[in-house]
Amino acid sequence: MILAMAGFALEDAFIKLAAGGLPLGPIVALFGLGGFLFFAGLKAARGGALITADSFAPAILWRALTEVIGRAGYFLGITLTPLSNASSILQASPLFVTLGAALVFGERVGWRRWLAIGMGFLGVLIVLRPGLEGFTAASLFTVVGTLGFAARDLGTRAAPKSLNNLQLAAYGFVVLIPTGLVLSLFTGPAALPDAATYAFIAAAIVFGITGYYGITVAMRRGEIAVVTPFRYTRLIFALILGFAMFGERPDAATLVGGAIIVASGIYTILRERKLAAPLPSRPTPR
Repeated sequence: MILAMAGFALEDAFIKLAAGGLPLGPIVALFGLGGFLFFAGLKAARGGALITADSFAPAILWRALTEVIGRAGYFLGITLTPLSNASSILQASPLFVTLGAALVFGERVGWRRWLAIGMGFLGVLIVLRPGLEGFTAASLFTVVGTLGFAARDLGTRAAPKSLNNLQLAAYGFVVLIPTGLVLSLFTGPAALPDAATYAFIAAAIVFGITGYYGITVAMRRGEIAVVTPFRYTRLIFALILGFAMFGERPDAATLVGGAIIVASGIYTILRERKLAAPLPSRPTPR
């Protein structure tokens, strides 16, 4: 899980670097193409059809739509705002998932987790600082992206069990190709990038694939309640990369807000683990 979070943080950093030499639209399209070719090729090597009747199930179409919203919003966020700010807001995604699971799937959420969700949202507001001097309107792109990712994760929960992770990954990447082309209408036409920009995009693809592989192995082989809190190491990596690669120095509001979001998320995960634990069996009376 830690390897996956390092991969995702590096992916974000290289997307941000690539945006310095190429508009975001072509970057998203190339990123989607690279990821799709990898996962589609891996699926072909392992056998079985990439596209089946279940590929067009409502949950998959919903997942594709929210993948587009999540990726477009978050990529706009990391290119227009400091990486540390965007990553801090992204940490609220598991809280949004818990909220969505309660509203959409009717999962029972007690008052403690509702309180943790509320505290997490407070942390997001501290990072955003709406109406205050440090407020950056572009940060709202990150909020939209975070909501999109949470909705995508809910769609993944409802996805047909006949579809494996390679298929879902390929679907998630392929929709970014038309997304990037549409974004090009707003972010400007593509100029011929230099070798460095191509290298940045290639690095983003490689680290994105590494992140996906790491999180898949962690969630399959590890105990979910144990490995999930380590998702928040992504923020640590983002803070380090933001400082080392972009000279970012997060202010107190970003650090405090990020800490509240992370603490709320970890509490929610631990609380869910406790509620999911089986009750100790009572001895059978003789």
